[in-house]
Amino acid sequence: MRKNKLAGGALEVSELCLGSMTWGTQNTEAEGHAQIDMALDHGINFIDTAEMYPVNPVSTETVGRTEEIIGTWLAKSGRRDEIVLASKVSGDSRSVRGGEGYSGEIIPRTIEASLKRLQTEVIDIYQLHWPMRGSYHFRQNWKFDPSTQSREANLDHMRGVLTALKDAVTAGKVRHVGLSNESAWGTMMWLQVAREIGAPEMVTIQNEYSLLCRLYDTDLAELSANEDVRLLAYSPLGAGILTGKYHGGTTVPHGSRLDLNKDLGGRVTPRVWPAAQAYLDIAARHGLDPVQMALSWAADKPFMGSVIFGATSLDHLGRALGAAHVNLSDEVRREIEAAHKAHPMPF
Repeated sequence: MRKNKLAGGALEVSELCLGSMTWGTQNTEAEGHAQIDMALDHGINFIDTAEMYPVNPVSTETVGRTEEIIGTWLAKSGRRDEIVLASKVSGDSRSVRGGEGYSGEIIPRTIEASLKRLQTEVIDIYQLHWPMRGSYHFRQNWKFDPSTQSREANLDHMRGVLTALKDAVTAGKVRHVGLSNESAWGTMMWLQVAREIGAPEMVTIQNEYSLLCRLYDTDLAELSANEDVRLLAYSPLGAGILTGKYHGGTTVPHGSRLDLNKDLGGRVTPRVWPAAQAYLDIAARHGLDPVQMALSWAADKPFMGSVIFGATSLDHLGRALGAAHVNLSDEVRREIEAAHKAHPMPF
């Protein structure tokens, strides 16, 4: 398993990161623990979670349960020093803390709550799950309108949050900070304000990225190259679409994500199935597992910090882990780019 450096070399993480958002709904505590054990045995040292997890569905009753499952594994295993642990504070979700989101005043409390659930003294990367000012992610790009935002209100919010994060880093409760579902402007402002007030700079940005979702390739890729903010890619398999298990939407395995979420968060469109089939066909022509092809392709990007994937079974986990041993040929890469041009932004 290759390792990548984050935060100017302060952190070294595996090119693949174990996602955890099904632990507590689709997966039991024991299954979550088994996944962590297997992932570490195969060279993964990076686990990502969030206070709002698990999902499918997100509910007030289960908020924090995934962190608790990781916490019981840490307490049982004593292997805290073997992993880089990332978590996230939620934005204004009605299911989490009544929709209050986060601010400089709130963040000290959310950090303490996550530390308690995780049964650890420090979170390696503490991320802002999405901007409080709104975001074009989660398929909001089709109607996103930032024209009513107040620049000064946004910057004041950033100052407050960064001051609280600075205090957390100073206290040894958080090592590094990161973003999620952010834009190029937002990321640059977080960096600028941090530099102005002497707060920790954002070292990662966790955005959706896959063969089907390549919004990161332009402005944010340039920002990554110039500001050393690395991407932590989520949904690299398009919420399961790129695995081929849905057969163009004609088959929905019981208990699968599509079975639980009928449009996969807006990803199911008439254009997504032919787009996915184009990539499945490339994998078939070259004797590649489509899961491993998709993960390997993402992991090779120059701006990539780590590719976050989730699994609901050890068989699925083992299949994904095989991506670490796949090297894509130039021919495969050319065919992928041709498919991307033929099927841009399918959702």
